[in-house]
Amino acid sequence: MNATTLTSPSLQRVSALMLEAFQKLLMAAGMVFIAGVIGIQSGFIGPDVPLVQKLWPAEALVDEAEAVEAEEDAVVEVLAPRLRGAMDYVTRRYKVSTEAVQPIFATAQNVGRELHIDPLLIIAVIGVESGFNPFSQSVVGAQGLMQVMPRFHQDKLPEESASFLDPVTNVQVGARVLKESIRRQGGLEEGLQQFGGALGDAGRRYAGKVLAERQRLEQAAQRVRAA
Repeated sequence: MNATTLTSPSLQRVSALMLEAFQKLLMAAGMVFIAGVIGIQSGFIGPDVPLVQKLWPAEALVDEAEAVEAEEDAVVEVLAPRLRGAMDYVTRRYKVSTEAVQPIFATAQNVGRELHIDPLLIIAVIGVESGFNPFSQSVVGAQGLMQVMPRFHQDKLPEESASFLDPVTNVQVGARVLKESIRRQGGLEEGLQQFGGALGDAGRRYAGKVLAERQRLEQAAQRVRAA
């Protein structure tokens, strides 16, 4: 074998690649060693467990993966100050816990933003229709917080397996029914009357109840903001 063969470009490239791979291997081994030393010194790793198992126990990897997934899936909805004040009023008036109504308010805020409906109007309808009882059911079959009629609004469910008795689903569907009623009737009071099944009431008593409740919610929100 002559000198020209030893110094050919192909051989030089192979040698460089082998050297680079060897350096990376050494770096990885060094990181594992340092991590192991730190773990032993800090008391997290005992002498009787293999180092790899100590550094990357299967249970820890599973727990960490599940925690990351849960964090990504969890959507923490920050309520606007106006809604936080109204929520305090609802917990006292209807004797329900903050934990129970927070998802309801968050849903009202989200769907209200999406449909361009005042979320306090949605909350007022819930108060009048069910008193914040998610399992409420009327004699004609209306269900849930906003007393939605399943046989008329099945197509509005976010998915086939969803239940009208699920508070979040009920508010999502009920708000869409309310929006549709207002659009069809051409006005807020008329839409509320249709939503409440009271189009024949010339005195618009149902709309009056809802709007009075919304006014109380607004006043409560203003008191909290002014405090």
